[in-house]
Amino acid sequence: MAASQPPSAWWPEGADRVVVALLALGFALLYVPEYLLLARTIWASDEQGHGPIILAISGWLLFQKRHQLASLPARPAPVAGWALLLFALALYAFGRSQDIIMFAIGSQILLLGAMLLLFKGAAALRLAWFPLFFMLFMVPLPEALVAAVTAPLKSAVSAVATDLLYRLGYPVGRTGVILTVGPYQLLVADACAGLNSMFTLEALGMLYMNLMNYTSPLRNTLLALLLIPTAFVANIVRVMILVLVTYHFGDEAGQGFVHGFAGIVLFLVALLLMLVLDKLLGAFLPAQRREPAR
Repeated sequence: MAASQPPSAWWPEGADRVVVALLALGFALLYVPEYLLLARTIWASDEQGHGPIILAISGWLLFQKRHQLASLPARPAPVAGWALLLFALALYAFGRSQDIIMFAIGSQILLLGAMLLLFKGAAALRLAWFPLFFMLFMVPLPEALVAAVTAPLKSAVSAVATDLLYRLGYPVGRTGVILTVGPYQLLVADACAGLNSMFTLEALGMLYMNLMNYTSPLRNTLLALLLIPTAFVANIVRVMILVLVTYHFGDEAGQGFVHGFAGIVLFLVALLLMLVLDKLLGAFLPAQRREPAR
């Protein structure tokens, strides 16, 4: 096992340390207020509560790359770096002034990429591409897009869940996204079967593929595409659990602790299906992996 490098191996000294500290302070001044705003609004909702988790994982992934980034030779790309930096700042200013949180938050990805280009060059950007890409999953989706995609998704999930429960002998009916089971009515909410839940599950799959270090682009692409129907199936299971709990134990049970627990079941089912699909793909495509960097 390789010994961990001392902080001096990746933390700059002297004037460079001051520069990095000032850049970190500037980044915090720009984006910490945005994080606090998200914590009070979007991240407090069931639909996008995954945001802070994505942010924490992205930060952890970047931190894991610190030694590799520090060891890269400094070959700055000033033209591309400054162009990307100016665009990121303009996007942030526009998003902040026009109250478009997607632009304000999304600009941090471009800003971090610009810093890598200015200090280390294209090699650093290639090395840190996945943590930066993963941050896309914390950027709030446009409400118009969410509404347009969520409506048919909820309808499809409701229809399949109702049909399966009916075939199992339960007295269940459906009107749009309102399910009737016995004396109870349940509304399939956005958090149960919407675009955001599928977006979160896709992020989970991307993280899994990155941790597995597969080298086959075909295998990674197929697994990423299969995550879409996997998320759909997991949402169906979640809705069915809520319907069954409500039918057998009453409305209070369905809306109480079990409702939150069903969200955990959603991710467990998705993870299980993802592992099964990965094994099936492994039967046809070799599971070659990159050696982790030391």
